[in-house]
Amino acid sequence: MNKVSDNPLKNRAFFDTSLMVVTALFVTLYLVSNIMAVKVIGIFDLFYFDAGTLTFPFAYMLGDVLTEIWGFKTSRKIILLTVLCNIIMVVFTYLGVLLPSPDYMSATEEAYNHLFGYVPRIVLASLAGFLLGELSNAWLMERIKIRTRGRWLWLRTIGSSTVGYIFDSVPFVLIAFAGTVSGRDLMLMIVFQYFSKLIIEALFGTPMAYGLVHGIKRYIASKSKS
Repeated sequence: MNKVSDNPLKNRAFFDTSLMVVTALFVTLYLVSNIMAVKVIGIFDLFYFDAGTLTFPFAYMLGDVLTEIWGFKTSRKIILLTVLCNIIMVVFTYLGVLLPSPDYMSATEEAYNHLFGYVPRIVLASLAGFLLGELSNAWLMERIKIRTRGRWLWLRTIGSSTVGYIFDSVPFVLIAFAGTVSGRDLMLMIVFQYFSKLIIEALFGTPMAYGLVHGIKRYIASKSKS
């Protein structure tokens, strides 16, 4: 019998520590993505996407790691926790919008109000896409893992994201930017966001997921044996 089974409480401590770190990074990336999403980036008047697109795939990657190591039930709890954290951010940043500032801080107040006055709409859009996208992504990843008997992590991360990004990108763009940009730009944003997130996931997120999954498993195993 190996030492992992001999000392389950010690193993659980390192297991929970790893979960805490991954959860903290997961929540942080979503909060950052929602703030960055206020800025729309346009390239050659053809490619439009919000700045949060740069960080969002890495949050998805961490969602894959959570599901891979801790399972769908744990991932679902952390997804709901992330929703709560986003709501807390909206409530208190918008409270800051409502509070008065001295006259000599008018420029700072205007910038703050412009940014965080728009954040509630972004977060509402993000939460709709986040819940639909992340839950479908985590659920499908676990289903693929069962069907493939735990093989081919790359197939699970990319395969689940092809579905998850549809449920995320479409509601997010429509809720966040409908009425502020043209219908053509809305369609371009949806298409570009979907494929750019998928490419970032395939080229960067999946290799990182491999490294994190194997690293965390080795860390837990080594600490349990020591």
